[in-house]
Amino acid sequence: MVSRTLCIALAASFASAHLIAQTASNLITPTRPAPPTAPEALTPERRADILMARKMYREAIDVYREDSLRNPVIWNKIGIAYHQMQQLDTAKKHYEQALKLNPKYSEAVNNLGTVYYAKKSYRRAISCYRKALVLTPKSASIYSNLGTAYFARKKYQDAAEAYQTALDLDPEVFEHRSSYGVLLQERSVQERAKFHYYLAKTYAKAGMNDRALLYIRKALEEGFQERKKLNEDPEFSALRQTPEFQQLMALEPRVL
Repeated sequence: MVSRTLCIALAASFASAHLIAQTASNLITPTRPAPPTAPEALTPERRADILMARKMYREAIDVYREDSLRNPVIWNKIGIAYHQMQQLDTAKKHYEQALKLNPKYSEAVNNLGTVYYAKKSYRRAISCYRKALVLTPKSASIYSNLGTAYFARKKYQDAAEAYQTALDLDPEVFEHRSSYGVLLQERSVQERAKFHYYLAKTYAKAGMNDRALLYIRKALEEGFQERKKLNEDPEFSALRQTPEFQQLMALEPRVL
């Protein structure tokens, strides 16, 4: 898994290797036509970013190597490219080289954590995510990655707290990134149901009732077995009187 800072949950996954070609435009309204200008030359890094966005990972690696290899960002991006191709050991070496050049590079620390997560070394993944948060304490995506790693170790309360912090920092963190998709692919149906239940609690606690109801539905559709918790958890107290919640609770339990 990887986050926007790469939880390749890397999804996305992983979520965690969150590399997107970055484009910026400044819109102006000139009072008179501006003279034509020559197009700006693309740097190797910029050209490689475009190739990455097109999922042309091997080509991107070749172009990144044209840039300065004293730049930790370049090593990190090459690592992401290998990571996307599931060459985890090679990705790991590149993240480690990025950290040799800049030990405080939080994105590389996070990405190293996603390698450990993909290898099911969840303790090491948690250690990396916590180190990354020391360097970047306001990163919602790293908190989300941390929650995913805790969840994989069945430390559900720790996972819930990490997810809550992620949501507090960025209310859209679970909607615009797919790091937890890796988790859903790797875990059993029962675990997916529990995962959706905890996300529902997180959203309900934040007062985001529509999303809480969405994840309650997903949990029930995956065969969530502890339905009484939905009627007992204080996070759902505001939802229990709504017709939508009552309709969900009236659904026949799914037999797995």
